[in-house]
Amino acid sequence: MFEKFARLVVKFRWIIIILWIVAIPIVVKSFPSLASVSESNNIQFLPSSSPTTKAAVLARPFTGKSSAEQAVFVASTSSGQLTQQENESITALEQKIGNIKGVSLIRDQGTSKDGEAREAVIGISPGSSFSNAATDLVDNIRAQIKTTNIPGLNFHLTGEFAQQVDQNSKSNSSRNNTQLFSIIFIIVLLLFVYKSLLAPFITLIPAAITLVIAQPIIAETTKAGLQVSPITQILLIVLILGAGTDYGIFLVFRVKEELKLGREPKEAVIKALSKVGVSITFSALTVAAALLSLVLASFGIYKGLGPALAIGLGIMLLSSLTLLPALLAVFGRLVFWPSKVKSGGKIIGFWGALADRVIRKPYLTLLVGIIIFGSLAAGIIGYRTTGFASTATAPTTTDSGQGAAVITKHFAAANINPENLILKFNKPIWDNLSTLKTAQDELSQKTNVFKSVLGANSVLSTEELSELHSKLPPAADLPPIQPTNINISPALYQAYRSTAQFISKDGMTVQYYAVLKAGEVGSTGAMQATPQVRDILQSVANNVNATDNGVEGIDPSAYDINHVATSDLVHIIPIVLLIIGILLAILLRSLIAPLYLIATVALSYFASLGFAMIIFVHYGGDEGLNFILPFLMFIFCMALGEDYNILVMSRIREEAHGKVKLKEAVTKAIGVTGTTVTSAGLILAGTFTVLALAGGNDSAGDQIKQIGFGIAFGILLDTLFVRTLLVPSIVVILGDWNWWPSKLWRDARIKKSK
Repeated sequence: MFEKFARLVVKFRWIIIILWIVAIPIVVKSFPSLASVSESNNIQFLPSSSPTTKAAVLARPFTGKSSAEQAVFVASTSSGQLTQQENESITALEQKIGNIKGVSLIRDQGTSKDGEAREAVIGISPGSSFSNAATDLVDNIRAQIKTTNIPGLNFHLTGEFAQQVDQNSKSNSSRNNTQLFSIIFIIVLLLFVYKSLLAPFITLIPAAITLVIAQPIIAETTKAGLQVSPITQILLIVLILGAGTDYGIFLVFRVKEELKLGREPKEAVIKALSKVGVSITFSALTVAAALLSLVLASFGIYKGLGPALAIGLGIMLLSSLTLLPALLAVFGRLVFWPSKVKSGGKIIGFWGALADRVIRKPYLTLLVGIIIFGSLAAGIIGYRTTGFASTATAPTTTDSGQGAAVITKHFAAANINPENLILKFNKPIWDNLSTLKTAQDELSQKTNVFKSVLGANSVLSTEELSELHSKLPPAADLPPIQPTNINISPALYQAYRSTAQFISKDGMTVQYYAVLKAGEVGSTGAMQATPQVRDILQSVANNVNATDNGVEGIDPSAYDINHVATSDLVHIIPIVLLIIGILLAILLRSLIAPLYLIATVALSYFASLGFAMIIFVHYGGDEGLNFILPFLMFIFCMALGEDYNILVMSRIREEAHGKVKLKEAVTKAIGVTGTTVTSAGLILAGTFTVLALAGGNDSAGDQIKQIGFGIAFGILLDTLFVRTLLVPSIVVILGDWNWWPSKLWRDARIKKSK
């Protein structure tokens, strides 16, 4: 089948090249960019049953019914307390901000105790939190702020949403650097591998075109409900450049091998594609199947990441089977210029000689490999993970960083990314205000858990609240500037207004701000304290007869993300292994080979995970591995590791069909595929290393380094040891049983019986 397909590709090579070139402007102009639909808030990817999601629903009286995220507007004066004129200017500016498209609400939170600053919460409408839309919204708000210029009055836009946008500007730069440096790295390595000036670019052209075309197509699928995150964009670059280069190397090296056997260039391409095309197709199908299984995940990042990367990989496969061979057919022997491809050249080389040594003592090699891999896997002892750095610590030089400093200076510590403890009642709390104080007192007494708890009674006593509520409208309806007909002190008026952040307008939802003792916001300690905080709040809710309760904030969301992501990994791994096993069985026509091929890659996976724990946690001092690292390591080390298994084992099977002895088949197969596998592995590992180096020096950058270096090591371990040492040893030990129950096994048994 593949030979007929290969002949058609070579015959219509010019048409294929033109079609791929024409597709670029059509797709780019017809579909949105991937960045424009990328959702940066991890909370959006949690299932509806998640406690964090439920807490967000409870918090809607404070955040707005349609608000997905929040920013904070803060104003401060450098000359004593805010004057009435300054307050009026702030109020006018808040109203203007509230009219900006993408802002669902703006709620003034009142003046600081020192009277020198004032803040307001800005609710963000759904659909405005995508990367490009978020940047545009933040830019629009800041542009509106700049229109109000009063000497001595400073304005800032901060809060998690604005900080995320400011930090994303750095991430976009890192992403561009990753793409650029990855391409440079691949070209340099391919120049060394091929010893040719043209071959590296011929290999990269399909991957580059695929990357340009795949991103808008994936973006278009978000209209059908697919969710994508910034990590999708980064991994798509790595996957397409890495896997695409791998497939290119597989084909180009086979073409070179066929040329050495004396075939003409076009026939060499046909022969190479007819043989390697099967391996490339099954390699891509294996990874794509593993990725598509992620639709079974509960965590939205995984659920969206799998299909998105699978789409990119599918397009990469298509270009590898059509565009690349078409280019090779057009350029012929020029692809390898200035080196000369001579017929009858040596093709066994270093890796064949190494394999020959390995299979002389296969049991010893296998034992040493198991000991080494097992020792590394022991690093998993004490295994723990952390949530992704979603706290958005923007640089202090940015507007959001400066705004955070103003809040720190003028407002209570609990105003800065607190844990929001929410209680829901079936009737207004005003009917029984003592409940409000009881709840706050019980929470405050948990000094082993909370540093401080801030609520309405932190501002006003129960008696003051009752009296003011009987005289005034709901706090949320009061204007920032005290009306002349309200005859109370300005300080008391502003204090009552500020209680709107703790008591909902209908009085049926109450909120407290809490600071944890377990660690700073975003730390592993704070994240792991979430179950205890929820248990305490549930106990308080029972005591005050609240009908529902929830904990909202960075730490509980990180805890839920970590929990859901880990649970998904445990449930999905067996499914992926089963899919890979079935595909390997179909390709190799064997029920034995898939078992040890999966086992060796699994051993490599656990060894890589253990190594990451040793380097980053046991010796590096990190609080844990990033929650997404085990998942990504599994996909790239397990699924992509089988790419190399497929190439090697299909070649061993091909050589075994040539009636040579199995040991000779292994030596020749490793000899001709060793350089291919090593080069492909080095390139894929190198792209992840580039990702790590481009990560930056903040907390998010540290986690990117974990991901980049961790996966790079796993790929190298799999490439240099599993494929070239363990697999050949096992193949030789099992002998003809590798192919059971295929015809190759039956023929071998008949031959031995004679």
